[in-house]
Amino acid sequence: MEAYKKEFIEFMIDCEVLRFGDFVTKSGRNTPFFVNTGFYRSGSQLKRLGEYYAKAIASAFGTDFDVLFGPAYKGIPLSVATSIAISEEFGKEIRYCSNRKEIKDHGDTGILLGGPMGEGDRVVIIEDVTTAGTSIRETLPIIEAAGAKDVLGLVVSVDRMEQGTTEKKSALMEIEEMFGLKTTAIVTMADVVEVLYNKPYKGKVIIDDAMKAKIDAYYEKYGVKQ
Repeated sequence: MEAYKKEFIEFMIDCEVLRFGDFVTKSGRNTPFFVNTGFYRSGSQLKRLGEYYAKAIASAFGTDFDVLFGPAYKGIPLSVATSIAISEEFGKEIRYCSNRKEIKDHGDTGILLGGPMGEGDRVVIIEDVTTAGTSIRETLPIIEAAGAKDVLGLVVSVDRMEQGTTEKKSALMEIEEMFGLKTTAIVTMADVVEVLYNKPYKGKVIIDDAMKAKIDAYYEKYGVKQ
């Protein structure tokens, strides 16, 4: 495993973004782990988050693209922080672009904010966690209407590795198949378990045998069935 992936997992723990216990997901599933990206709140946290995204993007897509598109609203700070990080880490100027929920009819008019996006542009979409595809359905028409040449793919922070709408495919797998997009994540939950299971972090074992059993039971029920 690349060093930045391990660092990112520890970073999520420090920011209380990744938590373990008893939670209910938006889809109604009882889960022993939860990812709340709303807990990235400070400038230093966003700077580091952008750096981790930049490394994952460079690994999966390279840096030969033009626009990093972050769907409103959580994608806006992600696209800004990551475009800065790509400039600093790789010396490549990538424009950030996001959409507004409502079209602005005065001043900087239109549905887009940030850098311009137009004919011939190659685009990477950035989001927070594994998506069910709802945001992508809304985002792709916006990118296509702007005349962008190609959407290279989608990057998220954490792949929960659980069933999407069917038990045989994860949400990211469904997006790849439905929209023909390559998808990647900074880390997967398998990476998280590998790093934290029975390995102390700052003097505490976060995933002990009991928590590991809960995670295994969750994936027995909601994991992708091959």
